[in-house]
Amino acid sequence: MEAAYTLENAQVPYLGKERPLLSIEGLTKSFTVHAMNRHIQGCRNIDLAVMPGEFVGITGKSGSGKSTILRCLFRTNFPEKGSMWYDSVAFGYIDLAQASQRQIVYLRTHEIGYVTQFLNVLPRRSAYDIVLQSALETYGSKHPELCHSETEKMLTHFNLAEELWAVYPRTFSGGEKLRLNIAAAMIKQPRLLLLDEPTASLDNASKLKVRELIEQLKNQGTTMLGIFHDLEFMEGLCDREFNMQEGIMV
Repeated sequence: MEAAYTLENAQVPYLGKERPLLSIEGLTKSFTVHAMNRHIQGCRNIDLAVMPGEFVGITGKSGSGKSTILRCLFRTNFPEKGSMWYDSVAFGYIDLAQASQRQIVYLRTHEIGYVTQFLNVLPRRSAYDIVLQSALETYGSKHPELCHSETEKMLTHFNLAEELWAVYPRTFSGGEKLRLNIAAAMIKQPRLLLLDEPTASLDNASKLKVRELIEQLKNQGTTMLGIFHDLEFMEGLCDREFNMQEGIMV
């Protein structure tokens, strides 16, 4: 295991007697589209602390920079400036902006979940195997019966018909892909869960299924940071809400 970061070199703010699970400080990210000779601002100077077990929601119109924050946290994008201190079980306080790729892969597998409206999986992996892999990472290969049981329970919860379990998801509808993505992320019961428009293409019945599991994870202590357009879905779910406009929090 790589060396842990320490609080001596982590500028982590204390809020009362408890310190945040996630502390974002001065996060800035922009993009250059060389083909169009354009520079696009994603997010800038983002400061945000999320306490353990808290659910923080971010709203804002498309293009305001919401998803950029989550992609930086998951390290799909490298931030230009700023720090993202996360209280990891494996590494202690670690700056996700400076963590090695090995550490990031470990955290994605064991501690940080990410639900996006897009599904990126190996083309020859069935829907069942995608969720089962997440279950194996959570419960371990020494508990195969539990892994298969939880996989079937999760697929059933999201109304993915049993005849689809052995099918490659490239043939799925947008809503089916999103439900599969949510199932694979939530079965891990991650310490930190990032939600990027988790109800974007779902019908009302499926939204209720998502809300039910979010409430369950929250009751179990999972910390969540989510972005939404569906304000009705957020009602009574988030502990705090922020709005983004043109890359900044307002």
